[in-house]
Amino acid sequence: MTDTQLGEAVADRSLLIVDDDRPFLTRLARAMEARGYVVRTAETVADGLAAIDEQPPAFAVIDMRLTDGNGLDVITRLKDRRPDARGVILTGYGNIATAVTAVKLGAYDYLAKPADADEIHATLMAQPGSRALPPENPMSADRVRWEHIQRVYELCGRNVSETARRLNMHRRTLQRILAKRAPR
Repeated sequence: MTDTQLGEAVADRSLLIVDDDRPFLTRLARAMEARGYVVRTAETVADGLAAIDEQPPAFAVIDMRLTDGNGLDVITRLKDRRPDARGVILTGYGNIATAVTAVKLGAYDYLAKPADADEIHATLMAQPGSRALPPENPMSADRVRWEHIQRVYELCGRNVSETARRLNMHRRTLQRILAKRAPR
């Protein structure tokens, strides 16, 4: 997004928040309204897609894992419908592979939960190229394994059976691994 496009988006201030955690969704919506955004909310991928089709917002905050699917589908639709939109992916399951995928699909940034309204607002309003790189922390062997599994999972289009086949792993074992938080 160029400075001119950012200026136009800031003038627009329409924001879609998609999260299935209703208390968090409500708190964040109120906090963002207090910061001058015109907020619409959705609790599912289907509702998020419908809201984007109805009126694509200038900004979006989208949870990665929703009850009916993946927030990456919402960010993809947002970028198709409004290429200048600035979307941020939120998740409690942070990992490098998913962050890279989110950015490749059009997310402006990727924030780990719990992210507060100030952090989200600052990210949405950041100038292009001003995002800081994460600190260099060596990863544990478990974390490296987790990252590899996530990368293969994303390369397989989030298809568990194909991922398990490529990793030579039982499908149920892979499902258990994917359901857990990333190791430190």
